[in-house]
Amino acid sequence: MAELVAVIASTHHPFYYRASTATGEDRPPFADAWVDRIEKFRETLTRARPDVLVMVGSDHFHQLWLDNMPQFLVGKAPFYDANFYNEEREFGLPRMLLRGHEELSAHVLREGLDAGFDLAFSNELRIDHSITCPIITLRPEADLPIVPIYTNIFAPPLPQPKRFVQLGRSIREIIESWPADQRVAVIGTGHLSLELGGPRQFGEHGPDPEFDRRAVEWIASGDIEGCLSEVTLDSLHRPGNATHGFMDFMLMMGVAGEGARADHVDTLDLFHTMEAYFTWYPKGAPA
Repeated sequence: MAELVAVIASTHHPFYYRASTATGEDRPPFADAWVDRIEKFRETLTRARPDVLVMVGSDHFHQLWLDNMPQFLVGKAPFYDANFYNEEREFGLPRMLLRGHEELSAHVLREGLDAGFDLAFSNELRIDHSITCPIITLRPEADLPIVPIYTNIFAPPLPQPKRFVQLGRSIREIIESWPADQRVAVIGTGHLSLELGGPRQFGEHGPDPEFDRRAVEWIASGDIEGCLSEVTLDSLHRPGNATHGFMDFMLMMGVAGEGARADHVDTLDLFHTMEAYFTWYPKGAPA
């Protein structure tokens, strides 16, 4: 059977690639500290020695639009093109071609449907920065096959927070039921407090530092019930107009499990947002 070797949750700041590769006067003053944190974070995945990556993210209205918006979608293609033109232009992200894992995608779909999740799928999915940014930070070689899972955190009506947790729990069960001798890492990216296009976007820190503190505490300690008792679709409007991306962090808490304390926790207060990085080793830290 497959082994779940790492569960990883992080933010996915699209400017990391440009900041980390810039030189001379173009290199921002915070770049070295950011790179240092990312390299330590990257090692947590390297140590797990995965064979395949299940990647959880959210399409930023690049391919999925209001004419057809699935709540949860699984990619099942042999290859995925990335990124989109505006991401190349605005963030300097490179074009990428990522290899898919059709067998695991098919297993996730079949078992997910049987577990009560009406999952959509796509054989022609194109990937955006919610998935390519964590690949750039955690596996820049981009040499491992992926199974992309997209969630709807943008277009109401949204699934309830508890549904994200439930899907996370099911993803873990599905992976551990896969009859293959493969080491699987699940990587999901979301947001803490985040404001886009609003009056709190460009502050010295994230729009709601108190929410960020509580969120990091919930995630790091695996306090799913405490998080669910306070986080609702309505409450997520208060920390910033794009904070519903936090539900992807809640999904990853579901994968890690109730009460699972993260083996790696790091944060970086980066001008208008708090970056956060978490890793769990379900079988214990690798030697």
